[in-house]
Amino acid sequence: MLQIKQIYKEYKTGNLVQKALDGVSLNLRDNEFVAILGPSGSGKTTLLNIIGGLDRYDSGDLIINGISTKKYKDRDWDSYRNHTIGFVFQSYNLIPHQTVLSNVELALTISGVSKAERKKRAQKALEQVGLGQQLHKKPNQMSGGQMQRVAIARALVNDPEILLADEPTGALDSETSVQVMELLKQVARDRLVVMVTHNPELAEAYATRIVNLKDGKIRSDSCPFEIEESSLGSPVHKSMGRTSMSFLTALSLSFQNLGTKKARTLLTSFAGSIGIIGIALILSLSNGVNAYIKSIEEDTLSEYPLQIQSTAMNLSSMMFDPGSARVEGDSGEIGVTRVLASMFSTVDSNDLEALKLYFDSGESGIENYAKAVEYTYDVDPQIYRLDGNHIRQVNPDGSFSALGIGSGSDSFMSSFMSTDVFYQMPENTDLFQEQYEIKAGRWPEKYNECVVALTSGGEASVIFSYILWD
Repeated sequence: MLQIKQIYKEYKTGNLVQKALDGVSLNLRDNEFVAILGPSGSGKTTLLNIIGGLDRYDSGDLIINGISTKKYKDRDWDSYRNHTIGFVFQSYNLIPHQTVLSNVELALTISGVSKAERKKRAQKALEQVGLGQQLHKKPNQMSGGQMQRVAIARALVNDPEILLADEPTGALDSETSVQVMELLKQVARDRLVVMVTHNPELAEAYATRIVNLKDGKIRSDSCPFEIEESSLGSPVHKSMGRTSMSFLTALSLSFQNLGTKKARTLLTSFAGSIGIIGIALILSLSNGVNAYIKSIEEDTLSEYPLQIQSTAMNLSSMMFDPGSARVEGDSGEIGVTRVLASMFSTVDSNDLEALKLYFDSGESGIENYAKAVEYTYDVDPQIYRLDGNHIRQVNPDGSFSALGIGSGSDSFMSSFMSTDVFYQMPENTDLFQEQYEIKAGRWPEKYNECVVALTSGGEASVIFSYILWD
């Protein structure tokens, strides 16, 4: 039993409000043929869509066999339409590239019924509407009346409790309309059939009950159904089943649909491939540029690593105007230029011990931005060479100390032209191994081994050759 209780529905377009249903209440029996008549705009189709769950009412309630739909969500409405309602549309709504049998099977496919069971039930439904011998025809090979019969078979294949028909004879001639109405009359013997039509003659000839709508209200009812509210009890909220479809079935339907529109599928694939290739090119170019920038950064930092020393001086203080550091004396006294005082006043001391403890604690996160963090203590390696009975110090070298050049000299020249050629290698040599090619030997593995670094042309400095071999 279907109960429609005080249903209101409005459509708003800007400031315009169109009232489609205005407090409609209607009780429908489990098996009767109800025809809804009325002029255009009276709310007939809106009422049918609300009964079928295709539209939502603003207020009121729709009760099916004691189950209220007031709190229904989209999933509940899907289950309601799939298990309780069958639809017959004026325009048939058949899928043109599928056979008649496949069109009827579609409702069962959405419900997750097995393939063998779908075929059996679809054939039975087509036989009921007199199309048992035309299972493999396409819709475009059939007449309008036959297509409407297929639509009725599709609506009945799930054995719904309620069959809704929206102008089922609107696109048919008189003779075919009579055939369809006879079929609907037979269907109404064991279920509720609600039909919207503009043809009062057909409604009076075949329907068991006629409801007239006008301006969103029921104006007349030829066979009203009154029930006592106390005998029914309170309506409950309950889902009417589940709608499910297997993944393979959905995949199969998708490929069938793609196969019927080959040109569109090909063009879509071609356009999609262009977009994918374009994105891939942009990503590859971006990755290439990032890799190049990273290699340049690593090359630069390997030659000029970031250094934090125990003392640091602001070298920009040496570039000031000497007059700005001049202290003028009184008349007859000599002024003082404080160049050294200004320069050494910018010397700062860094707490390297605290910095090392901070790095070693793991709280700094420096390992995410640096290849390695190493510590040196300004200790020059003491290297000597034995030439026969003569021992010569190779590093720090003092060969050019007489000229004011070399580590052993305290002259100003030695600070810019050091002859030191041995340097401590870092613990992490991965960065250097990526940038240098081994021509002979291997990378050092022990503390008393060294590696000779040559230029890109395979050359070494003259100071290096003099210290080792001269």
